[in-house]
Amino acid sequence: MNAREVLKNVWWVGAVDWDINDFHGYWLHEGTTYNAYIVKGSEKTVLFDTVKKTHTKELINNIKSVMNPEDIDILVISHVEPDHSGSYRAIVDLIKPEKIITTKAGAMELEKYYGKVDVPFQIIKTMDTESIGDMTLTFIETRMVHWPDSMFTYIPEIKSLISQDGFGEHWATSERFDDEVDYNKLMEHCKKYYANILPLYSPMIAKTLKSVVDMGIEIDVILPDHGIIWRKYVKDILAKYTEWTSMAKSDKAVVIYDTMWGTTYEVAERIAAGLTDGGLSCKVYKTTAHHRSDIATECLDAKAIVVGSPTLNNGIMPSVADVLCYIKGLKMTGKVAGAFGGYGWSGESVKILRESLEEMKYDFVGEGLKIMYKASEDELQKAYEYGKEIAEKVMNNAL
Repeated sequence: MNAREVLKNVWWVGAVDWDINDFHGYWLHEGTTYNAYIVKGSEKTVLFDTVKKTHTKELINNIKSVMNPEDIDILVISHVEPDHSGSYRAIVDLIKPEKIITTKAGAMELEKYYGKVDVPFQIIKTMDTESIGDMTLTFIETRMVHWPDSMFTYIPEIKSLISQDGFGEHWATSERFDDEVDYNKLMEHCKKYYANILPLYSPMIAKTLKSVVDMGIEIDVILPDHGIIWRKYVKDILAKYTEWTSMAKSDKAVVIYDTMWGTTYEVAERIAAGLTDGGLSCKVYKTTAHHRSDIATECLDAKAIVVGSPTLNNGIMPSVADVLCYIKGLKMTGKVAGAFGGYGWSGESVKILRESLEEMKYDFVGEGLKIMYKASEDELQKAYEYGKEIAEKVMNNAL
């Protein structure tokens, strides 16, 4: 896509990746963008971030459409993850900046990834400033949002926050602003982005949000390193991040299962009926039919997670293990849990599922439900009652 002036003297010069479909295990069914920005002050010009190495040419062409690259004075690296820094060496060689501004961790990571460059680093700390003439860059360290190097840059004269991975989403679009795309779809992408990348960093993100609020700064525009620029719905995305970092939940349960010959499926359906009749909204996901990242998105604000698997080789189905491993790493806290599964002779799956869910510190209900071979009507009724028992636990708990 072509460069675009998104604010007076601020240009988007990034790249749109229409084809990417995986981001370390997170399925990107609608691609992503790698955002980079040129900010022209009256005295200095700054380039904020680069793009993934595969899109270096697009970045360079966009920069050249705005200005002579060698007229860029400063390169700011907000986050060293290679989807943002992959073009670093090429851009340093092209623009020959007088300095590179980053955090202490950022400088170390850049040298580890790309080796030394013949340009000095300026290491910043929170509330350090850099004048570029008629604009001032105010830096805010945001460690572990979501790497140790991460930082924001606030520009008070235009009330804008360059927020690296904060407030972004993976979505390839020709549009650049929040009011140019479908609002509900935008928020769905934002929730999926948060659910699949950031839950385990929620305490640090909450602390960062509080520090920004305590600074009393006015934010009219948020320019993230992925996805859409916020100008109309800034308050909405800030409110959503407050909700997600607090692990706020709705009266919802997610049933996750795989099945071999249909027994675990039948039990999943009856448990879901019991959960629904017990007052919960319910989503049911077969792990071989839905991607782990879509399942994780629904789990973010669920109060209950119920997992089922038949016993396979004294263990659980690989697709269920995959989803459990993924969700465990995201550290979505404070949920009620249950487990179920069919078996033929050994029947270890429910025990394994329970142990996994208890390791996540979830409040497990009962002993779980084991069904040998094909479920009888009485056993399906027990599955329904197990769903209602889990729902009752949820409704009686202050989650």
